[in-house]
Amino acid sequence: MTEKKTNNWLRLLTGLSGKVLLLTIIFVMLGEVLIFLPSIANFRIQWFKTHIAQAEIAALAAEAAPNQIVDVELRSTILKGAGVEAVSLTRGDKRQLILRSSDEGMVDETFDLRPGMYYTTIGQAFAVMFRQQDRLVSVIDKPPAMSGDVIEISLHEWPLRDAMFRYGLNILALSIVLSLIVATMIFAALNRVLVKPMIRLSTNMMVFGEKPEDPSRIIKPSARQDEIGIAENELQSMQTQLQGSLHQKTHLAALGLAVSKVSHDLRNMLTSAQLISDRLGEVRDPTVQRFAPKLISSLDRAIMFLNQTITYGRAQELPPRREKLQLAEVVNEVFDSASLMAGTSIKLKNAVPAHVNVDADHEHLIRILTNLTRNAIQALETRRVVGNEVCITAARQVSVTKIKVCDNGPGIPPAIRNKVFEAFQTSARVGGTGLGLAISAELTLAHGGTLSVLETSELGTVFEVTIPDRVEVLNEKIHRISKT
Repeated sequence: MTEKKTNNWLRLLTGLSGKVLLLTIIFVMLGEVLIFLPSIANFRIQWFKTHIAQAEIAALAAEAAPNQIVDVELRSTILKGAGVEAVSLTRGDKRQLILRSSDEGMVDETFDLRPGMYYTTIGQAFAVMFRQQDRLVSVIDKPPAMSGDVIEISLHEWPLRDAMFRYGLNILALSIVLSLIVATMIFAALNRVLVKPMIRLSTNMMVFGEKPEDPSRIIKPSARQDEIGIAENELQSMQTQLQGSLHQKTHLAALGLAVSKVSHDLRNMLTSAQLISDRLGEVRDPTVQRFAPKLISSLDRAIMFLNQTITYGRAQELPPRREKLQLAEVVNEVFDSASLMAGTSIKLKNAVPAHVNVDADHEHLIRILTNLTRNAIQALETRRVVGNEVCITAARQVSVTKIKVCDNGPGIPPAIRNKVFEAFQTSARVGGTGLGLAISAELTLAHGGTLSVLETSELGTVFEVTIPDRVEVLNEKIHRISKT
């Protein structure tokens, strides 16, 4: 228990609270020192003036004596009562020595306190306090009672030194008491306003870092409107975003593990289906002959993709193997596969001009357009009206192919418009993964292109796929143009 208390005190002294307390005491004491320096100098001047006033009274008493004659004993008593060794008054041009001690020595230094000639410094005051031997000094000033034009006294410094030490000790004691009071008040205020909120922030960061997936560890901002309140709100926002990212990554990791396990068994099933489809190719029925090659091609692509998933533990996309493709033929392949999903309620329209080519990977482009087409079909299935249509059109602009996938409703909900290309964020139907648009965007980016939403409303949605030609293709075109 004692060791725990010691550790708590060490943390207090070395922590932010201890530093604030130490700095507060230092600055308050520094302020007291700055006040003490001129006050000790002023005390010295006032001490001189007090003795000048007492000396003037003594001089007036001596002048009031019969024939201005004062015996030695009385003179000594008056001078001792005034605390001086000699008093002289100047009236007009005449200077008169009123009182003088019999053992007065030589004056070591003279100080003039008259207005306009008051240049006493702090250094002179401290010189008195630290002087090792007594001196006889002369002080000049105007008489307080105006008994003359100028009064001059001689006195010893050591009584002043003793008085200054007593005054300094009193000031020091008072300064310490005031410093402790002020430091305690300032520390309490700073500790409440700044230190405790900072400790709360740092403690929350450490607690959150231990288990960031726990929602109860996200900081709850106070009602403060200052910088601390802003920091609390920003920390809450960052913790919430981080927690969301961790949940998504955990979901992705779990999904990746599940897909790897499922893919292994699914590959075997698809291999069996591939063998069966090969046998279907031998059937002479025209309908079977029409769909069998497409079925075989789809199974080949599925098996290849599953092999990649098993090999890499996730969907590792290979770099695109680009070639010049007739875009209209690619769209026909996509629509042939999507026609079963569309049924008779949704019309699939290929509006791509026959002359439009695209420099892309055949499999990647089919996956991109298939995902966009299925996404549009799923969206239209939620709107049970007549006249649903999905249309693909395209055009060439210099060295770029722009492909548009359009539907006539119902549009992307406003709440998810900014997240349509993020995995697991959007899905048009219950049970969907929300991966189609994310995969399409990734494949398009691998071609150096972009996938974007041109427009969306209750009248329909338009996605645009932009795929630029390869640098080699551009160089070949430039070379051909230069020859002609």
